[in-house]
Amino acid sequence: MTLDLVPLWTVILAVAVFMYVLLDGFDLGVGILFPFAPDDEARLLMMNSVAPVWDGNETWLILGGIGLFAAFPVAFAIIMPALYFPILLMLLGLLFRGVAFEFRPNARRSRRHWDRAFFLGSLVATFAQGCVLGQYVHGFPVRDGQYAGGTLDWVNPFVLAVGVGLVFGYMLLGATWLVMKTEGPLQDWARGKSRLALVGVLAFITMVSVWTPLLEPRIAERWFAWPNIALLSPVPLATVALAWLLWRSLARGDDYPPFFYAMGLFVLCYLGLAISLFPYVVPHSITLDEAAAHPNSQAFLLLGTLFLLPVVFGYFGWSYWVFRGKVRADIGYH
Repeated sequence: MTLDLVPLWTVILAVAVFMYVLLDGFDLGVGILFPFAPDDEARLLMMNSVAPVWDGNETWLILGGIGLFAAFPVAFAIIMPALYFPILLMLLGLLFRGVAFEFRPNARRSRRHWDRAFFLGSLVATFAQGCVLGQYVHGFPVRDGQYAGGTLDWVNPFVLAVGVGLVFGYMLLGATWLVMKTEGPLQDWARGKSRLALVGVLAFITMVSVWTPLLEPRIAERWFAWPNIALLSPVPLATVALAWLLWRSLARGDDYPPFFYAMGLFVLCYLGLAISLFPYVVPHSITLDEAAAHPNSQAFLLLGTLFLLPVVFGYFGWSYWVFRGKVRADIGYH
């Protein structure tokens, strides 16, 4: 009897994608907020707050991409042609963000240009990731196991709205991260930006939550058919409760809770996405079982993955622990 590894690979990929969204999300959020900082010292503190961890966070993106290719090759072959352009934009944005991070500290006359590159790279990468998510939820036309749509099918109002929504989401993560990692005037500024971002996030969560069931009847049935509507109601109710707790925490002047409340909102949104789309890996055409690689291939890849995952988790836990606490302007990236 062959052990079914599809559920385990599903969990591994879901964790990899979610870890990337959370960890690189606040990095990109700091980049989006960067040009609006009060002064150059504030911008230096913002960069110092993410400098020890920003590049390592992209490990999860690589793990997610390789895992999808190896464990669900049919899904990879359909999704990639549909999303070539937004994925290319995302990679270019991440490239510009990384180059700006390295060059800005040593620049003098050209520093403002690297500031723009850091901002634009973060913004483009975030918006492109939102477009990837939006098109994934929207679904892909599939014929004979291949993508049957056009190159620009992702350019539609729903997808673009999700892209803007993710910009607000990463702004919220970035602003609450700065609340946790800074103090004084910059922290007060970050609190204000956290409130602004939270309003935007809630507006787009509401819009997407209403829009998505209208696009796909199966999602509407999943959420609103009885008894599902009663069983799943804790998800939106918990979202409202967390948003209220986040707002109150910002008003009280808390340092650490706002960031964790913001992460909690992402957890609930991710859970809602999983509820809406399961068991499809190519919405709404190919299930996880249909897209999976041969069991022997899954088992072979799993050996290395199960060895590496604890190492990756251990390293990330250690690095975040070592660089805990508030940042200072006199201790920087270079």
